[in-house]
Amino acid sequence: MSIPATPIRHAVVTAGAANIGLAIAHVFAGAGWKVSICDVDPTALDSACDGHPGLSGYCVDVADPVAVEAFAASMGPVDVLVNNAGIAGPIGGIETNAPDEWARCFAVNVQGAFHMIRAVVPGMKNVGSGAIINISTASAVTGLPGRTAYVASKWALEGMTRNLARELGPDGIRVNAIRPGFMDTERMRMLMGRAAEARGLTVPEVEAEALGFISLRTKIQPSEIGDMALFMASDAARHVTGQIIGVDGNCEWEG
Repeated sequence: MSIPATPIRHAVVTAGAANIGLAIAHVFAGAGWKVSICDVDPTALDSACDGHPGLSGYCVDVADPVAVEAFAASMGPVDVLVNNAGIAGPIGGIETNAPDEWARCFAVNVQGAFHMIRAVVPGMKNVGSGAIINISTASAVTGLPGRTAYVASKWALEGMTRNLARELGPDGIRVNAIRPGFMDTERMRMLMGRAAEARGLTVPEVEAEALGFISLRTKIQPSEIGDMALFMASDAARHVTGQIIGVDGNCEWEG
């Protein structure tokens, strides 16, 4: 008796042209998935997809519901959605935060995830299955002074995760989130550089201080977030929903 081939499944990763998003896309593509990535940077998209036939790139701002609807209509059925798109938002004391910067942070980090979920859920309901994975942050647990908009937006994303797990569970759709910790990425190196300059320290000094509050004393590789996302998307996690999983080496504190 021949065993029919497993159909190729389709994953969508937002902000998938660089850093964590691209690492997630590569992990899924390496496992044989069809992967669609979207990003606001067309140059980064071209670079990400060049030489990677398993990746398809789309220039989309997830904060724009019309653009998201057009994106969803063009890419066909989606088995897994990874909401990775997020921006830092205003940095500094709450009294210095500009309302438009605060609003933009929520427009991308929260409403962007909402727009994407709203667009793919009807197709998932039609087939009675699907997985949604939202990328949060370890800062949602520790707090991070001077980054209130960002942390608040991620708490909102986690609230959406837990509520949608209940709402969509009867339709066979699982919803989980990942909290990445101290990432070994260009973006994190840029943030470390800013922190070092502001405090009159060297980057190695700032990094050593940050690692001192992580139980395992190590940075997280972007591919590790991809590995967790792939597990959450797999049948091995078929009864895992409504969960917020930290991939952070046990981040104890941030300052």
